[in-house]
Amino acid sequence: MNDFNSLRDTTRRHFFDQCGIGVGAMALSQLQSRASGSESSSKIGNPLAPKPTHFPAKAKRIIFLFMAGGPSQLDLFDYKPELSRLNGEPMPASYLEGKRFAFMNSSHRVNLLGTHRSFAQYGQTGTWVSDLLPHTAKIVDELTFIHTCKTDLFNHAPAKLFMNTGSGQFGRPSMGAWFTYGLGSECENLPGFVVLQSGPRGPRGGAIHWSSGMLPSTYQGVPLRNKGEPILNLTTPSSVSDAQQVEVLKATAQLNDLRLKEYGDDEIATRINAYEMAYKMQTSAPELMDTSSETQETLDLYGIKDAKESTFARNCLLARRLAQRGVRFVQLYHTNWDHHGGPTENLQEHLPKIATEVDQASAALVMDLKRHGLLEDTIVVWGGEFGRTPMGEVRESTGRNHHIDAFTMWFAGGGFKPGTSYGVTDEFGFGPVKDPVHVRDIHATLLHQMGLNHERLTVRSQGLDFKLTGVLPARVVKEVLA
Repeated sequence: MNDFNSLRDTTRRHFFDQCGIGVGAMALSQLQSRASGSESSSKIGNPLAPKPTHFPAKAKRIIFLFMAGGPSQLDLFDYKPELSRLNGEPMPASYLEGKRFAFMNSSHRVNLLGTHRSFAQYGQTGTWVSDLLPHTAKIVDELTFIHTCKTDLFNHAPAKLFMNTGSGQFGRPSMGAWFTYGLGSECENLPGFVVLQSGPRGPRGGAIHWSSGMLPSTYQGVPLRNKGEPILNLTTPSSVSDAQQVEVLKATAQLNDLRLKEYGDDEIATRINAYEMAYKMQTSAPELMDTSSETQETLDLYGIKDAKESTFARNCLLARRLAQRGVRFVQLYHTNWDHHGGPTENLQEHLPKIATEVDQASAALVMDLKRHGLLEDTIVVWGGEFGRTPMGEVRESTGRNHHIDAFTMWFAGGGFKPGTSYGVTDEFGFGPVKDPVHVRDIHATLLHQMGLNHERLTVRSQGLDFKLTGVLPARVVKEVLA
């Protein structure tokens, strides 16, 4: 213990003498400690090393295109001519009994709102898609639509949390954390779980949506930035010399090894692994973000006008590049789909704008993965935290309220059955009349395709066994799988 205290004090002096050293460069400590063959380091291993599946997997990685705010399925995918025919009529009371909405009281008179968009059938499957998504319409035969998705929570932050973690409570691991915990990663120089963001602001709730919860923090999502440093605090300041780095890094490695040997804390192992990963990312992250090697044809496919601009289109291209490098889980957040009606969030002006922002790039990602031979073992998911009501809201302009009983998501690749539309909603699109699919079922199905049994992937915390699908029943939706 005296050795530890002495070494700690020495390290503190070195550190504060050279304040400003980049956290990323400290990864050299792990490389040096492993090279020295220290006993504790040899036992650590890499927590992100690939792990065996429960059974043969159909997919190796997931790209989740998260439309934060709740896209209106009735104006995009779920064609309801009867709703348009009865536009302006009162919603039958039988539909509203016992229901709760975020900004409407079910006891008040609310009227049906038919879509103003035109729908047509596309592909060999004759899938209905609105005029807002012309590029998505061209690839419907590659997609699997589920029109009867259901969730439990009708406010944004809790509903996003539920979609991402299986719970509306803080502190649970996110999907990406569960997948990297259960499977590790095939990428050695980038995080196993990467987050990319676009739109006017971040998703409500922020970093809790890519948290590792009670899992070691090595499994949490790492946001990559399109401007400036890809990852904050990764670059070593130019004022710090190599010799100064090494002095601190050697001592840091020894401190970590001593502490790990004494306490056996997983978070110490996580810290050591993070230093090593940060060092590797000093080179790999800038290389990933530099898209200058991509052809003009590829940039045009995604609709990228400025290869350095922070857009959903560029993030989709980065998602393909991350998939090529073996990153396990990539999540793109694009805001704002919260179209209640009002000066900045209505169906007439703002829904077409945001649909245009994501339509071409979403379709391009599927096509690009396919031509690179990656779609077969990559699952692409498109959807938000919930959908929108068939009833309109009385605001300055036309909008719809949050709706949890039926909304649409689509999936591509990774063993999903292409050209499939699953689940049927009623004549107004209010609720399922056939084949409801809960968020827990979606989680179970994604885990299944990645070779994981949702009942077996658990972590013990505070005396309880937690899992992504929670304690209520969940099923693998085999009807949508090839």
